[in-house]
Amino acid sequence: MTNHPSAPLCQAPDPEIRSPKIAFPAGAVDCHAHVCGPAAQFPYAQERIYTPPDASLENYNSLLQMLGVDRAVLVQPSVYGTDNKAMLAALKAQPKKFRGVAVIPANPNALSDNELEQLHTSGVRGIRCNLVDVADKSAGLLIQNLKALAERIKPFGWHLELLMHVNEYPDLAQVFENFPVDLVFGHFGYSHTKHGIQDPGFQGLLELLKNQQAWVKMTGPYRICDGNLPYADMRPFNDAVIDANPKRLIWGSDWPHVMVKKQMPHDADLCDLFSDWVTDPSLRKSILVDNPCILYDFPAINL
Repeated sequence: MTNHPSAPLCQAPDPEIRSPKIAFPAGAVDCHAHVCGPAAQFPYAQERIYTPPDASLENYNSLLQMLGVDRAVLVQPSVYGTDNKAMLAALKAQPKKFRGVAVIPANPNALSDNELEQLHTSGVRGIRCNLVDVADKSAGLLIQNLKALAERIKPFGWHLELLMHVNEYPDLAQVFENFPVDLVFGHFGYSHTKHGIQDPGFQGLLELLKNQQAWVKMTGPYRICDGNLPYADMRPFNDAVIDANPKRLIWGSDWPHVMVKKQMPHDADLCDLFSDWVTDPSLRKSILVDNPCILYDFPAINL
């Protein structure tokens, strides 16, 4: 396909075939990955801000086998807007292995109950809202819109996944107090390490965690710090969310690592980094296996 002039091509993931040094427990779930393309079959939205190299279902299945990860959650990438076809095709191909997080129009009533039911039957268990690229920060979170959307998805037991910089919302805990559905925050809350763990927004995230109102994805450490592996300045954030509530944490590879402008991490190294940061085997199993099964409603697996 022709690349859109304002959507530069992304760096591709590291193609080296290499498994982690430390094996993940059986039934582990990669809770954050994207299927992109093939573009000839699933063309990207014209209004996208980047163009990923094709990262197909076949590519991703090979990665999971290499990493020793049994199941996964496919999250709708922004390059597809509200067209969930590529993600839904992957869910249909392997319904027991995959769950999905979709993106739907901002209008809470854009989809009928029947259309939401069809998404649920396909394996969707959450809706993603990207608040990072909001042009008018003064508009805030439009919390009433999010609440209206949450009420629509509540009957299905879904959650609302937020991609947002929590440091931009110092009253985060108050804004989301008594929210209708579970909240999932990507990339440790997406607050750059320069803001520190005492930042009011990050502290609000920890409060939501402690109060069983939020989940945190331990993903994309390279997105919120300046250095390369082992992302040492991210370790305090890792430890803080574990201290707050380890039963509300999940892990993900963030493959194919779109829009990474620094050194591309190898997924095996990201697995080993998680094992270095979470040394207790029972806690590791909770984050990799037990917690995702609760949040994403995975079927029982015969181990």
